[in-house]
Amino acid sequence: MTETHRQRGDMADEAQALDTPDDVANIASEVIDLSEAPPIVPAPPLSKSEVRTILLSLMLTMFLTALDQTIVATALPTIGRQFHDVSNLSWVITAYLLSSTAVAPVYGTLSDIYGRRAMIIVSLALFLLGSVLCAIAPNILTLILARALQGIGGGGILPLVQTVISDVVTPRERGQYQAYFSSVWVAAGIGGPVLGGLFAEHLHWSVIFWINLPLGALSLALLLPKMKKIPVFHRRRKVDWLGGVLLMASAVIVMLVLTWGGNRFAWASPAIIAMIGSALFLGVAFVWHAKRTSEPFLPIPLLSGSVVPYAMAAGGCAIGTMIGLTVHMPLYYEVVYGLSASEAGLALIPLVAVSVLGAWAAGRAMMFTKHYKRAAIGGVTVAACAATALAVATPLPLWQLLAALSFMAVGLGTVFPVSVVSIQNAVPRMQVGTATGAMNFFRSLMASFTVAVFTAILLMVLGGNLTIGAEHQIGSKHAIAASDMIVAFRYVFAAAAVLLTTAATLVILMEERPLAGPQQAPAEMAE
Repeated sequence: MTETHRQRGDMADEAQALDTPDDVANIASEVIDLSEAPPIVPAPPLSKSEVRTILLSLMLTMFLTALDQTIVATALPTIGRQFHDVSNLSWVITAYLLSSTAVAPVYGTLSDIYGRRAMIIVSLALFLLGSVLCAIAPNILTLILARALQGIGGGGILPLVQTVISDVVTPRERGQYQAYFSSVWVAAGIGGPVLGGLFAEHLHWSVIFWINLPLGALSLALLLPKMKKIPVFHRRRKVDWLGGVLLMASAVIVMLVLTWGGNRFAWASPAIIAMIGSALFLGVAFVWHAKRTSEPFLPIPLLSGSVVPYAMAAGGCAIGTMIGLTVHMPLYYEVVYGLSASEAGLALIPLVAVSVLGAWAAGRAMMFTKHYKRAAIGGVTVAACAATALAVATPLPLWQLLAALSFMAVGLGTVFPVSVVSIQNAVPRMQVGTATGAMNFFRSLMASFTVAVFTAILLMVLGGNLTIGAEHQIGSKHAIAASDMIVAFRYVFAAAAVLLTTAATLVILMEERPLAGPQQAPAEMAE
């Protein structure tokens, strides 16, 4: 049997798992295209030691972008003093967020066209080049532009890492590794602010960017030799650059609206209304173009069905709740409990770090149980109940608040591996990168939306000037009474409960497809 025939057989198997007849037709057209494409050469099986080496290097690669999002904030005051410019400091954070969010689907799609290895090299190279330019920046404008370039590279790291994991680990086994990668974010979330403060105070703020060079070089040295053995699933085709530009432009405007709305500009101001109109126009143009293009940048049918939209939305609600509370809880700790900035940072550990336990539990459930959704449904339900209890019972003694946040974090953690693996398990292998990039793109948008909603709630109740930027705190916080802050956060916790209840509902509605991969005694698999 020829290689092309084997590919067609694989495509036919995948077509059976698709959601609609249109999806089957799309796959059929791709089979025809494959007859003219270079054959996909199967790689020899990876040994356990090779898989461990690849995963270790992927964790180090992910640590780069995770650390960069937390290490910079504590050094911003020092940077502002050196450049004698405090008013534009928030753009050092915003520029990275805008560019990294916009390019996430780009890397996912391009990895399905040109391969994971090529795109990881491009992503890391741009990230490291941006780091160097940040370190040597002579003024704040150059630093902001260099951060944007760094974000263009860093925005591809997470979707590419998740895609490579899907290439080397079966869906059934993949969940357990998600917990390991969640621990990377925890380590960066805890260690980043500490390292940033130490470098800025005792060395120089530029060290927070120079440190990326040895870490990036080590990551490439470990990863690239092994990537030659990773199975190849990409297919060369024409790149829909127009669709990509429309999607990125719309995303950037949406992010600016969520960042500036209610802060720099009033929500009803002409500037915000014009930006919302522009984002809608570009979004509609993207959908119109995608439906009329044979090889769209982001196929609309890929985002439909009984799995992908539900998993994306559930994961977005979960990550949005976590990011929204992480941004605003330090303010609550400082005003209500009188904690210092460093103590408030430590009090975030239960919310951020304990989520790894939930991710680990859900990953184990995906390995050994048939109905793996139950772990996420139960976990996020517990999280919703904890948020509801906080909305009703606040204020609580600090230890009880931290305990409730810990329960919430465990529940949140169960959603992440289930949503990621379900999406990757539901799409054709040659579109896993595209789906993973789209998932990270919508998660980032949802996180920004949740931060904006929580900020709007605080503004309405407190009537203060809430600045979302370098320090995420209200400028007049000393004039805010603890009783007012308690009332405001009751609404914040209620909004979190609504989001988590929505996530639980979405997971329940999501189709539970069998996971590919080895099973432990299939006939006796736990129900």
